[in-house]
Amino acid sequence: MQFQNLISFIDETHQTLQQSAVKAVNSHITLRNWLIGYYIVEFEQKGEDRAKYGTKLLKELANSLKIKGLSAPELSRCRQFFNTYYLFIDFLNFLPAYDKIKNKITSNKILGSVTQELELEILGSVTQVSENQKRGSATPELQKSEIEEDEAYYTQIFTQISYTHFVELIKIKEPTKRKFYELSIIKNTLSVRELERQIATLTYERVGLSSNTDLAFRELKNKIIPETTNDAIKSIYFFDFLNLPNAHLVQENQLEEALINHLEKFIIELGNGFCFEARQKRILIDEDYCFVDLVFYHRLLKCHILIELKVDKFKHEHLSQLNSYVGYYNDQVKQMDDSPTIGILLCTEKGNKMVEYALAGMEEKLFVSKYLVQLPQKEQLIQFLENELKNNDITQ
Repeated sequence: MQFQNLISFIDETHQTLQQSAVKAVNSHITLRNWLIGYYIVEFEQKGEDRAKYGTKLLKELANSLKIKGLSAPELSRCRQFFNTYYLFIDFLNFLPAYDKIKNKITSNKILGSVTQELELEILGSVTQVSENQKRGSATPELQKSEIEEDEAYYTQIFTQISYTHFVELIKIKEPTKRKFYELSIIKNTLSVRELERQIATLTYERVGLSSNTDLAFRELKNKIIPETTNDAIKSIYFFDFLNLPNAHLVQENQLEEALINHLEKFIIELGNGFCFEARQKRILIDEDYCFVDLVFYHRLLKCHILIELKVDKFKHEHLSQLNSYVGYYNDQVKQMDDSPTIGILLCTEKGNKMVEYALAGMEEKLFVSKYLVQLPQKEQLIQFLENELKNNDITQ
């Protein structure tokens, strides 16, 4: 390939796909940038005059193309996009615009130069490869099923994830972690800003996935679409989006008010499936009125979730109070087809042993989680999560 051919390929692809209708998720922009990355990588590996440009290739290319937005840094992102998602090459034929440029794509040109180690790494991030498969003993039926699953998944993320999301995703080096956030975008329709916050607050690590990078695809999905209470509840929640002045002096009613005023962000932080029902829900136990701070219904777990907010450290009497509310809901509110009610106690600190003893016999329905209204330094957060993993025998 000559440098002038590289310019021609990129320019023609840009003109062809630019004419397509703009959509909320513009797969044509994604396709254009992926193809640009493809052309650049192919030129760097196969170009007859590639040595002439060397490290100045992207700068020379940007100056020659004169396409708005395709600066040298953006061309570098396109190259990184292709290198991260090179398996798209097998699953692009579903796009109508692809027919116009498919003759320029020949998978044997470039995929042959990708190392087997990299190929296994990326394939392993889609579906976990069992030991039998690694030894070549997988049945043809199983292989076919995995190929179909891969194709369906790659088609889905290509059509449902915008390129601006991909710009953030390609910064994640670990395939399993990247897959988690891909699924989060699809299932929770995260904006780019919401995705950035999820990554910055280590959501992947907080749902207990960081200790095992070889998780099966199904287990990843369970963390996005929870099937058990353990999948749905985090050990720590971040309410930094509240921007509370004098956060250390905040009262429970102020915290509750702030969370309601930021309900959308609060629900995103809680996780997929939470539907808000009530605040300060009044219930009558014996002859006394009690008030549940926040009531949610979880549409995936099919149960009510009661949240009690405390602005101090964990105390066993907090849990006793919450347990009474959960018992009332199971007796008076729960429908025949509902799952048992869950209670979450949110406090500023929790001692592992005190929580362990207080939860004895109630682990299936009550959870104690810590919350922060201000984000700590990343190093402190990582240390906290490491400590949580070391104490993973303690219920959340």
